[in-house]
Amino acid sequence: MPHTTWDHVHLRSPDPEATATWFERMLGAQVIRSTQQGKPRIDLKLGGQMIFIAPVTAGDGVNAAPVTPYQGLDHFGLAVSGIDAIAAELKNKGVEFTKQPHTVRPGTRICFLRGPQGVSIELLDRDPKYT
Repeated sequence: MPHTTWDHVHLRSPDPEATATWFERMLGAQVIRSTQQGKPRIDLKLGGQMIFIAPVTAGDGVNAAPVTPYQGLDHFGLAVSGIDAIAAELKNKGVEFTKQPHTVRPGTRICFLRGPQGVSIELLDRDPKYT
């Protein structure tokens, strides 16, 4: 078996700047701006992981975002502490929730929100005494 570690998640966006701003404002992502092959590039660091944002322009042949749920990559999950307060703050900022905070089993509360381009994001609050 090969040894693997996570490297990044890659998003495609018709407005990388707006996508980056959303992740920065709503989830506290660090926005990293650089130049690659003479073109501006926007990446994010969120929860210790990298998210690359590739621009999409008309004629690129990129399909529209699917409507969740769908087959394939369904969502990504972020561990949080204090999910109810975080969810209330995000609601005040205008985040759309597809599932409100709820307990899925003792010690685990989750919720789902819709990010830019329909990206589904799960927030998980796990009580360590149940793990």
